[in-house]
Amino acid sequence: MITVALSQAKTYGGIGAILALLGGAIPKIGSALSIVGIVLILLAVKEIADEVGDETVFRNYLISFILQIGAFIALIIAIVAVLGTSIIAMGGPRAFEHEIRNLEAAMAIIGSILVGFVIFWILFSLGAYYLKKSYELIAYYTDVDLFKTTGLLYFIGALTAIIMIGLLIIFVARILEIVAYFSLPEELPSKQSSVII
Repeated sequence: MITVALSQAKTYGGIGAILALLGGAIPKIGSALSIVGIVLILLAVKEIADEVGDETVFRNYLISFILQIGAFIALIIAIVAVLGTSIIAMGGPRAFEHEIRNLEAAMAIIGSILVGFVIFWILFSLGAYYLKKSYELIAYYTDVDLFKTTGLLYFIGALTAIIMIGLLIIFVARILEIVAYFSLPEELPSKQSSVII
């Protein structure tokens, strides 16, 4: 039963990580591929959590997933709300086109979008922190230390996403994530009952 569970986790996680990575590069169907990839990774983490008997593994990953989805939703809402409010306040689209040249109006819009981005960054970084915690536990239970490295890189990448270098670090983390899942052992190494918190 251990072999089956980890084999499924290896397949789900590896394929899911590939789809999540490629999704951003493929036009039209890229978003759908990314979603399928994320769902497969969720299934893989759930399989691992069930096999090691530690629901914290999955709970941390689920919190990460929810926070990161919330981050993107917050950013979209901020942008839509700012643009919508600006158009209405200025008397419609034509007035908006005219008034956007006004430095005050432009600065107000940029400032509001920046607030949305800061909220996005905070939620995204928190999500990466919980992903890091989940992957540290997976590394502990499976002896695949690459999970620990992947989680750390995701977290560093999220913290530095405010400058463009963070996106490169996240890209590297995504590649390592693929390798980590395909490196899962067929059987779990024996561990004592102590759990990392």
